[in-house]
Amino acid sequence: MKDPRGRFEGIRVVGDVHGDADAFHAAVDGAAAERLFLIQLGDLTDGGSDAPGVLRRAFALRAEGRGLFLLGNHDHKLRRALEGAPLRIEPNGLGRTLEQIDAARDAEALRRRAVEEIARAPAWLRIDQRVFVHGGFHPRMLHAAPPPDAGARKPEGLVPRALFGQVTSRMREDGYPERLHDWVDRIPQGFTIYCGHEVRSGNGRPFMQVGAAGGAAVFMDTGAGKGGHLSWVDLPW
Repeated sequence: MKDPRGRFEGIRVVGDVHGDADAFHAAVDGAAAERLFLIQLGDLTDGGSDAPGVLRRAFALRAEGRGLFLLGNHDHKLRRALEGAPLRIEPNGLGRTLEQIDAARDAEALRRRAVEEIARAPAWLRIDQRVFVHGGFHPRMLHAAPPPDAGARKPEGLVPRALFGQVTSRMREDGYPERLHDWVDRIPQGFTIYCGHEVRSGNGRPFMQVGAAGGAAVFMDTGAGKGGHLSWVDLPW
């Protein structure tokens, strides 16, 4: 990625979209009006009413050099499904996304583009003392670049942490994996991690947690496409 600081006034960080195209369009249009580079934290699809519209806009952002999306676990799974991998498909999640793509006027081109774009989506991104990642942070992300093809292969190394956060082998009563947040305590003082993946806010706004080492994590998923709304924050360089 070319350094966007010469062209933009700052950054707009956008949480999980999950197919909520209207909200995503508003976030993108607002970023353009304010001359902000947009970083979307992954999970573009699964849940909302217009996954194709979200995908088209996200791909255009990257092509125009005005933003990018990070690799989320739902994006990774979508690519696998589009390539024919045998998967468990939730009817109201990935199943809905695949139906929407099949019904799109540009279905075949959109499938090909999604396979290409997701394959090269970064698993994390560091800009100075900020790290942007979908699921969870590991201190090695401060010094290691993500694999350039993380979206095209089985997650390994730091990529599982980036996609899924910190999980145990147990399942919660709601059917989701049990998640831990010990990684927040390993964020160095002065650093802030912006992530999505799970709704931790009880008031509809992004949730901030300060760790034992003095660093902070900002959880940006506020339920877009799943009964909540899309959140974003604007940051200076």
